[in-house]
Amino acid sequence: MTEEIIVKHCAPVLAGLKTANLINCKADKNFSDNGSIEKLAKKGVETVILAENGESSLVYVFRRTRLENDLNKPETISLLREFGYEYTSVDEAVGRLKERIAVSPCFPHEIGLFLGYPVEDVKGFIENKGRNYKCMGYWKVYCNECEAKKTFEKYKKCIDVYTRVYLEGAGIDKLTVAV
Repeated sequence: MTEEIIVKHCAPVLAGLKTANLINCKADKNFSDNGSIEKLAKKGVETVILAENGESSLVYVFRRTRLENDLNKPETISLLREFGYEYTSVDEAVGRLKERIAVSPCFPHEIGLFLGYPVEDVKGFIENKGRNYKCMGYWKVYCNECEAKKTFEKYKKCIDVYTRVYLEGAGIDKLTVAV
C-alpha cells in the first residue's frame, strides 16, 4: 500500500481529526510498501486487515486512543451489544468486527462506530436501512446536519491540503500528527 493511497484516503486520521478510515487495496500491493506502516505506528496510527479475498484487502487505519474513547461511550457499548459485541479492549472489539465482516451477508453497518461516525447517525442508518437521511457526505446524516456538514468540510479541506503537501514532497511521517 503506497503512501499516496494512505494520504488520499486517510488524511483526517493522519491529522488526528478522525478516528479511522478504510482502504480497499489490491492484494498484489505489498501491505507495508516503503515502511509506511512502521512510520504510521511511530505516530500512533495502526493498521489491521479486516478482510481479504485474493484480489483485495480491506485495511482498517485507526488511532487506538480515539477508538478506545469512542468504544467506551455508553451509547456505543449499548448499540454494539445488539450485534454481539462483548469486549473489554479495542483488540477484542476489532476482532469481533472482523468476524462480523467474514460472516455477515451484507456489510455490518455498525462499522460506522469504528470509523468515528456519530452514534445517532449509525442508529439512524440501521433503523432507516440507509434511506430518509438529511444529508450525505462521508456518511449519511440523520441527526445533527449542521455539525456534520462542518465536519465534512473540515475533512475535505484536510484531504486537499494533505494531498497537495504530499505531492510537493512531504513524506507520510511528516504529515502524520503524533497524538
